[in-house]
Amino acid sequence: MVVAMSTTPIDQSGRPFTRADLEDMPDDGRRYELIDGVLIVSAAPGRVHQRAVLRLARLLDDACPPEFEALVAPFAIGLADDTEMQPDVLVARRDQLTDKDLPGPPALAVEVLSPSTRMIDLNHKRERFERAGTPSFWVVDPIARPAEARLIAWELGPDKKYQQVADVTGEKEFAATLPYPVSVIPADLVR
Repeated sequence: MVVAMSTTPIDQSGRPFTRADLEDMPDDGRRYELIDGVLIVSAAPGRVHQRAVLRLARLLDDACPPEFEALVAPFAIGLADDTEMQPDVLVARRDQLTDKDLPGPPALAVEVLSPSTRMIDLNHKRERFERAGTPSFWVVDPIARPAEARLIAWELGPDKKYQQVADVTGEKEFAATLPYPVSVIPADLVR
């Protein structure tokens, strides 16, 4: 279940949530993220979701050139004092990573959809990564049947807005060029 703790970015003291507030969140197995001061709490994902995360991360890691690194959540991306997100999979330049976080946009952010996170991932997170200048944003819909698994990819256009560059299902291949060449077949992520 995903819960936006507030529809406006206000914590219990009457001010917007900040990244510093996340350090006081309980270690309870949930993922705590901030988007423009609004706290988003996500429960632990299911098995098919995690299978897709693992397989995609492995695929991205295997294709990864030395100047990049592929990581899985939880790993913080600090986009502003009021915004910290943890995409399911991210790719960033090694020289931009710290041991604690990525203090800026990744080269690629990937969200694997769950029923409870679908709308946040497709709308709020996509818009916030776009606004931050993240060159590539993907969503994977890991429907349990491989023939229905889906990957949608967006890349920043010259106008700094996302343009959809792929929408593939099942056995169809997405031949990505950003952040580096890699081919993804959605069905392979959930088998």
